[in-house]
Amino acid sequence: MRLALRLLPGLWLALLVAAPLLLVGIIALSWQDESVPPYSPPWAGQGLNPANLRLLLEDPYYRDALLQSLTVAAGTAALCLLLAAPMGIAIARAGRWRGMLLGAVLLPFWTGFLIRIGAWIGLLRDEGWINTLLAGLGLTDGPIPLLYTDGAMLIGMVHAYLPFAVLPVFAAATRLDPMLEQAAADLGATPGRAFLTVTLPQLLPALAAAFLLVFIPAAGEYVIPELLGPPDATLVGRVLFQEFFQNRDWPVAGALAVALLLLLIGPIILFQRLGRAA
Repeated sequence: MRLALRLLPGLWLALLVAAPLLLVGIIALSWQDESVPPYSPPWAGQGLNPANLRLLLEDPYYRDALLQSLTVAAGTAALCLLLAAPMGIAIARAGRWRGMLLGAVLLPFWTGFLIRIGAWIGLLRDEGWINTLLAGLGLTDGPIPLLYTDGAMLIGMVHAYLPFAVLPVFAAATRLDPMLEQAAADLGATPGRAFLTVTLPQLLPALAAAFLLVFIPAAGEYVIPELLGPPDATLVGRVLFQEFFQNRDWPVAGALAVALLLLLIGPIILFQRLGRAA
């Protein structure tokens, strides 16, 4: 029985993690073909095809997609961190209101993801509530283009991933000893200085983990840029969709997925180490 319990997690990881990754790697080294599925695997007679991976290095279209995705993910993680740090600390110190405030942070998870994105579309479109309110107050002569912009995309990304940043900060803040800040105040430190010298150093691993917990999934986001972002936002998620379903070039799409995974291996390893350190 113990052996079965030990083997079950390994079997689970092999079927749901290792096997899909291996399949994507095989597709990345395959040849495009007019078949179903539309690729010829390496063992079909043509051997490995490293040209797909070389194409990502030589074609600026794919390089820019990877770079833009990492930039948007980093911006999203930074904005989430700026909001999550004070929120997590405040919730941890809220006393009897802690449960209610934490529930409010998790409240978006109780509704469908697409419904929330649809709500942002209703708010940001030309005839939406924001433009209607601005026009009613006489602040604008016409609708301001809010939807399908970089700002709308970042708003949607931050809205979707903010809880992932708040939770690590909250968990770390609940373990802080308030007597340390009181001791710093007794020694003459101002509240700001006490926070910078006592509280912030203890929260740095949690802040780094919160940043990575947002950055890693945001790098491959597709739905939010597609529904809220500008048409010229060439992100990895959009390019993958185009290669898979429009161009039907599965080998290039597989190579792009492998490249994104390789770029995220470092942050994933760092996140695991921070989790063990915490």
